[in-house]
Amino acid sequence: MPDTQPPQTTGPAAAAAYEPTGRTVPTRSRERAAYDREQIHSILDEACVCHLGFVRDGAPVVLPTLFGRIGERLYVHGSTGSRPLRTAGGSSEGLAVCLTVTHVDGLVLARSAFHHSLNYRSVVVHGTAHAVTDPEERRTALDAIVEQVVPGRSRDSRPANEKELAATAVLRLDLREVSAKVRTGGPNDEPEDLALPYWTGVVPLTHGFAAPVPAADLDPAIAVPDYLKAL
Repeated sequence: MPDTQPPQTTGPAAAAAYEPTGRTVPTRSRERAAYDREQIHSILDEACVCHLGFVRDGAPVVLPTLFGRIGERLYVHGSTGSRPLRTAGGSSEGLAVCLTVTHVDGLVLARSAFHHSLNYRSVVVHGTAHAVTDPEERRTALDAIVEQVVPGRSRDSRPANEKELAATAVLRLDLREVSAKVRTGGPNDEPEDLALPYWTGVVPLTHGFAAPVPAADLDPAIAVPDYLKAL
């Protein structure tokens, strides 16, 4: 979501980069770490699914879920019966979480099995998630989640009614402890392997959309909207 979307958020000052912390500095391949705010926002905005990690009954749990970004905040949603959402909503201290997003851009095939890799862009967010209880913020957050998946869709669908809102919980996570990690380029083979007779290089991965398939009960007079054509 672009930063122009309401409401105004209360995250850290709009510096050019996030401040590294002990949890956001990787122990390996530190040269791939990035803290640039614009780059991190770009990686987040290109995704619609994140993985939300937390501890439940002493054991780690990771759940895939939809999310949306408004400025310096991320929002995730789920059922009010969901354990993490109940936990966050039942405690003023919130829920300690780790949220991740990853894009795979290519398969990196080296001459040696050890040096095979991926070209990727990822973001890791550490923080405390809190349940959103303000009705207006919840509606705005849910619109942002819809917009994250298909920009323009929230204005071209029926808003959630009171019953649906009552069954939906929303968590808010501020972007404070954040880092990106990015790999680009080709294989990193050992010098002694360069003469080996194996194909080596990068197989790019692309993401795209096929033509929209209308529902069986769609009125034929309703055309494909422009925002879907733009995909």
